[in-house]
Amino acid sequence: MPLSSSLTLTPTLPRIAATTQASHNPHPTHLRFTPNFKPTHLRAFLPLTSLAPTRHRHAAGPVCLFTGIVEEMGSVKQLGTAPHGGFDLKIAASTVLDGVNLGDSIAVNGTCLTVTEFDGKVSEFTVGLSPETLRKTSLSELEPGSPVNLERAVTPSSRMGGHFVQGHVDGTGVIVSKVPEGDSLWVKVRTEKSLLKYIVPKGFIAVDGTSLTVVDVFDDEECFNFMLVAYTQQKVVIPLKNVGDKVNLEVDILGKYVERLLDSGFVSSYTNSS
Repeated sequence: MPLSSSLTLTPTLPRIAATTQASHNPHPTHLRFTPNFKPTHLRAFLPLTSLAPTRHRHAAGPVCLFTGIVEEMGSVKQLGTAPHGGFDLKIAASTVLDGVNLGDSIAVNGTCLTVTEFDGKVSEFTVGLSPETLRKTSLSELEPGSPVNLERAVTPSSRMGGHFVQGHVDGTGVIVSKVPEGDSLWVKVRTEKSLLKYIVPKGFIAVDGTSLTVVDVFDDEECFNFMLVAYTQQKVVIPLKNVGDKVNLEVDILGKYVERLLDSGFVSSYTNSS
């Protein structure tokens, strides 16, 4: 059944208007498209894809970035199995609770974790720990009263005072020595070879979430060292740890990207094409 000539389709599609001009053909028709976005009752007859609203897809998990500049040292209040069957970590803090919301990311000893509960009145927040996090980091060794480094994820207005830290711990190291020199402190850490290959003298590394500069790498000892100045010693947990204690390590992401490109053959293929 043809539609009446007086009916105009005006949903999300352009309106077609016919105009007639003088020419050799007595009845030429020129189609002119004019957008018309006014809703009509015919919208109900359009395909469902036209009716569906635009949805913004969100990442499956939190995307976070840190600087390695510790904002404060918090204190563990509780660590253990939660009623829901997971593993929770409750921390007393103040600075990082400023403006906090559920789902925000906070780095705890360099580990990016999601805030699941918080209480500003008693200055505490809770984060969940996955089995993989417990296996990969030193967080399982914490106990009530343990100090922890805390840093909120950066915002577009944050200053980048350290280096790009993802909060994705690559592994752990063990403190093998602490030697004072003046008011500074030398710290040597042993780690596995798979991580040591990404650590270079004068390069960046995050130790328990603290952005530090590597001084030397000792391949034969599978160690590297760094120095903490007096001010930093007062602001982070590393000096409070003993020889033999574990620290979380995150190597500079740039080294892993370079290795990936080399392994993929990208460099050789580019050279050959040149």
